[in-house]
Amino acid sequence: MKRQIIEAKNISMKFHLASEKIDNIKEYFVKKIKGNISYDILWALRNVDFRMEAGECTALIGLNGSGKSTFLKILAGVLEPTEGEVKVSGTIAPLIELGAGFDMDLTARENVWLNGAILGHSRSVMREHYDEIVDFSGLKKFMDTPLKNYSSGMLARLAFSVMTFGTPDILIVDEVLSVGDFTFQEKCKERIRRMRGSGTAILLVSHSMEQVREICTRAVWLEKGIVKRDGACQEVTEEYLRRGEG
Repeated sequence: MKRQIIEAKNISMKFHLASEKIDNIKEYFVKKIKGNISYDILWALRNVDFRMEAGECTALIGLNGSGKSTFLKILAGVLEPTEGEVKVSGTIAPLIELGAGFDMDLTARENVWLNGAILGHSRSVMREHYDEIVDFSGLKKFMDTPLKNYSSGMLARLAFSVMTFGTPDILIVDEVLSVGDFTFQEKCKERIRRMRGSGTAILLVSHSMEQVREICTRAVWLEKGIVKRDGACQEVTEEYLRRGEG
């Protein structure tokens, strides 16, 4: 029996959105002091249950605004849910936002070391794997270039290379594979397959149903913050496309 690595129970997330336009910070504080700010409530997620086992590869699908990114941030510990609880067993490599965790004024080389420290790796581990990270990224000629001069594709290459060396217990990938060129996407897919074979749980967000079907065996469909379907990848994505969502 495989080890359960993620268990999310009854996850709900509520945001308060200002219901009127405020043009500047002075106006905001004046209204706040007077108690004149009103808010609309947005439930980004409602009563979401989710479980994953080691080595499982699951796609999270849905339209923009369906709650996917919010859910990923909760799993990664970036956000605290309004209701419910999450149990994560093991290390997480989160590729949630392109460039997240990078200092754009530092060079790529410096950012590799910075991200290694953020992920909890020792300097000796980073020294051991540095060349591997650079080789996989294909950015050897640009490692001393500040990231503010990188294209989105180059950022995606560096982020994926840093986050996926070694064998994290959980890899969360949010649309990063849609940014790089075809050759690099194929390299990423092959690395994901190897990681899965080594027991890493993969949670992939993508608007490409072709990509989802190629990589994943299970799909969870979020619609307006609620789980619409959870099942075999082929069946769920077919229904998703029939509904005209993809």
